[in-house]
Amino acid sequence: MTGFRTKGFGPTRRAALTLIGAGGFAAGGVTLARAAAGSEDEVLTEARVLRDPDVPVAGNPDGNISIIEWSDYNCPYCRKLEPELRQVIQDDGKVRLVLKDWPILGPVSVTAARIALAAKYQDKYHKAHDAMMGVSSRLTESRINELLAAAGVDMDRLKSDLTARAKDIDAILKRNNEQAEAFGFRGTPSFIVGKYRVPGALSMAEFEQVIADARKAKMN
Repeated sequence: MTGFRTKGFGPTRRAALTLIGAGGFAAGGVTLARAAAGSEDEVLTEARVLRDPDVPVAGNPDGNISIIEWSDYNCPYCRKLEPELRQVIQDDGKVRLVLKDWPILGPVSVTAARIALAAKYQDKYHKAHDAMMGVSSRLTESRINELLAAAGVDMDRLKSDLTARAKDIDAILKRNNEQAEAFGFRGTPSFIVGKYRVPGALSMAEFEQVIADARKAKMN
C-alpha cells in the first residue's frame, strides 16, 4: 500500500483521512459490523478496537491519544514506516500504540503473526515484533525462527504456547481481521489515529500533524 504523501496536507490528505464520528466507531462512512458465525457482538466498539486486553500495546500505555496499527510482517511499507512511527511516538511521549497483527500477505505472514502473539505469553512479543520488522528481506519460517532465537525468545516455550494457546491466538487474529475489514481497509499498514481513519502510510511530519488534529478533535 502506498502512503498519502502530500506537501502541507492538501486536498489528497483530506480525502484520505476519515473523521470517525463522536458517537463512536459507527460513523464517518463506516458501518458498524457484526461478528461472524451468528454472533451479535459488535466488531467496531471502542472497547474492542482500542482496549482489547489480548492485543499488545507500545508507546505510553496511559497516553492521551491512541494509534491503532494493522500490519503484516512481510509488508515492506510496514517495515519502512516502523522506525519513523516509533520515533514520532517517542518524541511525543503521550501516544499509545495498539499493535494489531493482520497477516494478509500469505501463509508465512500468518505464521509470523501467530508466532509473535505466542511470544506474548513469555513477555517477548515486542522482541519478536521488532526482530521481524527489522529485516529487509521476505520472511520464511526458518528465518523467523532464527530471528526470534537471536532476539532471546525461548523457542521451546514458544512451540508449547503455539499449541496450548492456538485458539486464543486465532481468535485475536480473527478479531483484528474483522475490524480491519469493517473499517474498509484494503492493505497494510492501516491506522486509526484518535478519531481519524488512516488507510495507508504517512511521513513523520504527517503523523505528527494527524496526532495534533486528533487531539483537537478529541476536545471538540
